[in-house]
Amino acid sequence: MKKTVVKAEKVCYTYDDGTQALKGIDLEIKQGEKIAIMGANGSGKSTFFLHLNGVMKPKSGVIYIDENPIDYSRKGLLEVRKKVGIVFQDPDNQLFSANVTQEISFGVLNLGFTEEEAKAKVEQVIEELNITEFKDKPTHFLSGGQKKRVAIADILVMNPEVIILDEPASALDPKHARMIDGIVDQLSEKGITVILSTHDVERALIWADRVILFHDGCVVGQGSPDEVFSNEELLARTNLEKPTVLRIFDRLCEVGILNRELPIPHKAEELEQYIIQSR
Repeated sequence: MKKTVVKAEKVCYTYDDGTQALKGIDLEIKQGEKIAIMGANGSGKSTFFLHLNGVMKPKSGVIYIDENPIDYSRKGLLEVRKKVGIVFQDPDNQLFSANVTQEISFGVLNLGFTEEEAKAKVEQVIEELNITEFKDKPTHFLSGGQKKRVAIADILVMNPEVIILDEPASALDPKHARMIDGIVDQLSEKGITVILSTHDVERALIWADRVILFHDGCVVGQGSPDEVFSNEELLARTNLEKPTVLRIFDRLCEVGILNRELPIPHKAEELEQYIIQSR
C-alpha cells in the first residue's frame, strides 16, 4: 500500500484583510499520484500550495508531510522543502541568480552538498530537461518557456518526493506548453508525486489519476477524471466545461451511434476507434 506523502487536516487560513482563503481543507495524497487540482482563480489553490511546503502556516488545522506534522522551525522547514518543491505560475517570482547554472545550483548547495556533488546533480538535471544550450545565459534573458524549465530544474535538482506545479503552461505558446507537458510526464515516470494546478480539462482527463476541485476555499469534489468530468452539476459549480471528447461521446451515445456501456474515452483517437468499430 502506498504511503501518504501529503495530508491536510481541517486546514483553515484567513488573510489579514479578512478573506477566508481556506475553509477546512481535508485531503490525502499518496506517493506517486498524479493529481490535477482545478477551480476558478481565487478558489484557494495557490494558498493551499503555499501551505504544503511551509511558506504559509494554517490559522488552524495541520499539514502532514510523510505522516509528520510540519515543523515550522528553520531546520524543520528545510527538511520539508527537501521533500516538497513548488514551481510558481510566474517563474520571475522564483528565479534570482545571475545565470542558469548558478540558479539551479543555489538550492542544492544550501542543502549541504559539496560543490562537486552539486555540480554533478546540476549537470544531470540540465541534461534531463534539455537546457544545456542556455545553461550559461543570464536568467532575465530567457524566454518564458525557458524560464519555466529552469524553475522546474531548481526543484528537481533537490530530488523531492513531491513537486507542485501552479499553472505550468500559463502564458506559454503551444510549442513550449507541449514541452512542459512532456517534462511533467517525465516527473511522473520517475515516481515523483506531481500536484498540478490547471484549467485545462483536456489535459487533466488524459493525465491525472485524480482530479480535485476547489471552490471558495473548500474541496467540493474529487475522484477519477471519469467520475469528476461526468458530473455536470459539479462542473457547473466550479465553472469548468466537460472535456470535448466526452461531450462528443455523450452526443454520439444520445443519437444511438455509440453505446453508453463503452469505457469512457480519454483521447480523440480512442473515440475515433469507437466510431470506426460501430460502422
